[in-house]
Amino acid sequence: MKLTIWRSYFSFFQGVKSANMKIFKDFYNVEKWKRTSQMMNFILLSLLILPFNFANMSQQFSTDKAPKPVGLYPHSKQVGNLLFLSGVGPRKAGTDEIPGLKTDKHGNYIEFDFAEQCKSVFDNVRTILEESGSSWDKLVDVTVFLVDMKRDFQTYNRIYAEYFNDNQPCRTTIGIETLPTAIAIELKCIATID
Repeated sequence: MKLTIWRSYFSFFQGVKSANMKIFKDFYNVEKWKRTSQMMNFILLSLLILPFNFANMSQQFSTDKAPKPVGLYPHSKQVGNLLFLSGVGPRKAGTDEIPGLKTDKHGNYIEFDFAEQCKSVFDNVRTILEESGSSWDKLVDVTVFLVDMKRDFQTYNRIYAEYFNDNQPCRTTIGIETLPTAIAIELKCIATID
């Protein structure tokens, strides 16, 4: 994408330069035009590279108000005006408790309420967004991982519609075999941030 933008800018300004050179050829001597042209190229290059340098600056966020990550990664990371959330599950902050799930000592389900997991994961995403300086209405992309698409998709889709009635980010739903803990849903999100 950056390369395409770069080529578009380059082609446009090369065309402008050529047109200006033909128009002003009679009024300026060629050597002066070459120096001016070189200066224009330098200024143009500086203006194009400057935004990319700012995009390389990043800041990461973690909070005790959301479930602790199961590995060495932050809850979110800001790059430019975008906020990228790490995968977020439904576990409750400060515990390993999974809402809507009770298991026996062997890890077999005793009780399972997928709707509770959906609501909890959406609440966790909202918390991370707010603790990172963004908000629910600034979500632009949501990737959802479900461990049982056939069983859970209809419930997920219904609850998703309740939470995203006003803000409707892009969405991808992927069926997967398993997640790192006994959760049945995980979200990966991108939002804007000021």
